Amino acid sequence: PVPLKRTGKQTMTLSSLATEFEGTVGRYDTDSTPHWPAPPTPPVGAPNVIVILFDDVGYSDFGCYGSEVSTPNIDRLASNGLRYANFHTTALCSPTRACLLTGRNHHSVGMGGLANWDLGYPGHRGKIAHSAATLGEMLHPHGYNSFAVGKWHLAPGSEMSMAGPFDHWPLQRGFDRFYGFLEGETNQWKPELTEDNHSIDVPDREGYHLTEDLVDQSIRFVTDQQSAAHGKPFFLYLAVGACHAPHHVHREFIDKYVPVFEKGWDVTREERLVRQTELGLVPSTTPLPPRNTGVKPWDELDADTRAFAVRLQAAYAGMLEHTDREIGRLVEFLNHRNLLDNTLLMVLADNGASQEGSPLGTINASKYFNQVRDDLVTSLPFIDQIGEEHLNNNYPWGWAMAGNTPFKRYKQNTHGGGVRDPLVVHWPAGIDRVANGSVLPQFHHVSDLAPTILEAIGVTAPTVVHGVDQQPIEGTSLRYTFDPATANEATRKRTQYFEMLGHRGIWHEGWKAVAFHRPGTSFEDDAWELYHLDVDPNEINDLATEESDRLSELIALWWSEAATHHVLPLDGRMSRFVGAHNVHTAGRTRFELWPGSAHLPTDAAPDLIGRSFSVTAYASIPEGRPEGVLLAAGDASSGLSFYMDQGHLAHDYNYLGTHYVFRSALPVPAGDRTLTYHFEYTTRGGPGVGILS
Repeated sequence: PVPLKRTGKQTMTLSSLATEFEGTVGRYDTDSTPHWPAPPTPPVGAPNVIVILFDDVGYSDFGCYGSEVSTPNIDRLASNGLRYANFHTTALCSPTRACLLTGRNHHSVGMGGLANWDLGYPGHRGKIAHSAATLGEMLHPHGYNSFAVGKWHLAPGSEMSMAGPFDHWPLQRGFDRFYGFLEGETNQWKPELTEDNHSIDVPDREGYHLTEDLVDQSIRFVTDQQSAAHGKPFFLYLAVGACHAPHHVHREFIDKYVPVFEKGWDVTREERLVRQTELGLVPSTTPLPPRNTGVKPWDELDADTRAFAVRLQAAYAGMLEHTDREIGRLVEFLNHRNLLDNTLLMVLADNGASQEGSPLGTINASKYFNQVRDDLVTSLPFIDQIGEEHLNNNYPWGWAMAGNTPFKRYKQNTHGGGVRDPLVVHWPAGIDRVANGSVLPQFHHVSDLAPTILEAIGVTAPTVVHGVDQQPIEGTSLRYTFDPATANEATRKRTQYFEMLGHRGIWHEGWKAVAFHRPGTSFEDDAWELYHLDVDPNEINDLATEESDRLSELIALWWSEAATHHVLPLDGRMSRFVGAHNVHTAGRTRFELWPGSAHLPTDAAPDLIGRSFSVTAYASIPEGRPEGVLLAAGDASSGLSFYMDQGHLAHDYNYLGTHYVFRSALPVPAGDRTLTYHFEYTTRGGPGVGILS
C-alpha cells in the first residue's frame, strides 16, 4: 500500500448529519459548542387518534344504526359523539383502507381492487404509491407514534413472504409497530400472524381468539409508548377481522342469537327500517326496496334451510357483539388512563355486508370464490359446528341484504348496499357538547377521514415524503361537522366517483348515477340509473328517463373523473386476477423449500391451480411408525397435505371440503428416502391421476 501524504491543507465535506448542526466544531472540545436538534413537536393539545375499522359490516348492523344486535359500547360512543347517516366507502376492503389512510381516491393511489394483484396499470398496482403517504407517514414528523393492529391487506400477496419486498408492509409505510395479519382474511382461532416484519406462531393459550389478542396488543402498544413518553400523542389503526368470514366466535355468543333471528330476514329488514326512521337515520317515508335478486321470501324456505340460515346469522351477530365487547375493553383502558377525553375515535366499516356467502350460506366460503355452489345436504350436518375453527362459514344473501337495510345490493356493488356504511365519531375534547349524539346528513366518503384527522390535529399534508413528491389530498375534511355552528351546513363535498369490479357510480351535488355490470357482458350494454339521493336515499325511484339530460351529464362526469383518477381501463373479468403478475412466482416451474422456513403466503407459494405438478421430499425415515407432514398447502377449507401416516406415505387432496385420501399399501422402509407425489391432469381443467412413490 502507498502511504498517504499530508499536504498541510485539510478539507471537509459536510454529510447530512452536519447540515442541521448549529453548534461549532473546533479541534478540541474546549473550543467547540454542542447542539441538539429539537425533536418533532406536536401542536399544542393535539389529540390521540384511534380508527377502528370493521370488515364486511352492513349499514344497519350496529345497534345505533337500527340493529337488534347488542353493541352497547359502540352505541355509547355514538350517544356521546356523532353518527353519520350519509357516509360512503368504496365497496371493497383494500381500496377503502387505501382511501382511509391516504386521503386520496383508491385508483389514484394504485388500489383499484384487492391488494393481492398487480394488473399492470397505474390504478391497479395492488399497493399504495409512495407519492401518497399514509397517516403514519404524515404524522411522524409531528411527534406522533403510529401503531397498526389487525388486518393490513395493502401489499400484493406475492410480497407478503419473508423475501419481501417489504416496502409496502406497515413498518415501511409509517407505522412504528404492527401486530396482525397481512392478508384479506384469516381464521379467528388459528390466524396467520405477523408482528412487525416477521411471522409468528399463534399464542398457545386455551380459548384464544384473534379479536381479543388484537385489543390486548393495542393496549400493550399504547401502554409501552405512554410509559416511555407520557403525553406523547399516538395514532392507533385497529382493523379487526370481524365481521369478515369466517364468522368465528365463542359458542355462547352464537346460541344467544338463534332465537333472535328465527323471525327471518324479511321481518328483520322491516323492524330495522322502523328503528332507523326513529333514530333519524333515514326519512320516515323511506320504503324498503324489493328483495335483491336471488333472495327468496323467508316464509317460502323449508325448515332445514331456515334453521341453517339462522345459525349462520347467529354466528355473524355473535361475532359482532364479541367485537363490541372488546372495543369496550379498549375504551375502558383509555378512560382509566385519562386518555379518552382527548382521543379522536372513529368507528366505521370498510364496505357493505357481503354477498360471498352464496344464496344458502356456506360452511366453506372458498366455494364462492371457486364458483362452486353449496347444497344443504352437504352443509346441514355441520350446523352445530358453525363458528368452530375448521369451518369457513358465511351467511346467505338474505342476511347480507338485511345487514344493508335499507339499501340495495351488497359489498362489491356501487349501489347503496355496497358503499353506504356506518361512521361513529367520538372526541369529548373536540366535539362541542351541544352536538353530541347528533345524526348528521352530509354526504361524505372514506377518503375524507385523513384530511379530517389532519385538520383536527392542526397540521397539513406534506408535499414531500422520503424525497418523493406527494399527490394532492383529494378528500374533503368533515371537521366542520364537529362544530354546532356549522354542523347543519350542506356538505362541503361536491363530487365522488365509484368503481369496483366494473360496477360504476358517481355522486354530484345530491344526485347519483349508478351502473351494475354483469361479468362477461359489454360495458356498453350496462344500464345507467339515476337517483336524487337527497330525497331518495335508498335508490328506489329511477329518474333516468325523466332526467335524461342530467344523467348524460353525470355519465360524462364519471368518464372525466375516471380518466383523472386512473380508473381506466375498465375490466369486469374476474379471470384477470388469476393471471395477475406475481413478482416471485412468474415463470417459475421449480421451488426448493427448506425445513424450518417461515410460513409461505398463498400468493408467494407454488401456484398449483389448474396445472400438473410433482412434489419430491428427501427424508430420513426413522425406525418404528413415524408420522408427520412433509408438505402442506392451503387450510381447512381447501388444499393438500403430503405426509407420513403410521409409517405409510399418504396424500390428502382437500377439494373445498371433500377429501381424497390415499396411502401406500406398505410402510416406507427406514433410512434416507426420496418420496414423491405426482399429479397429472387427464383433461384440461378436469380430473387427474395422483401417484405416490
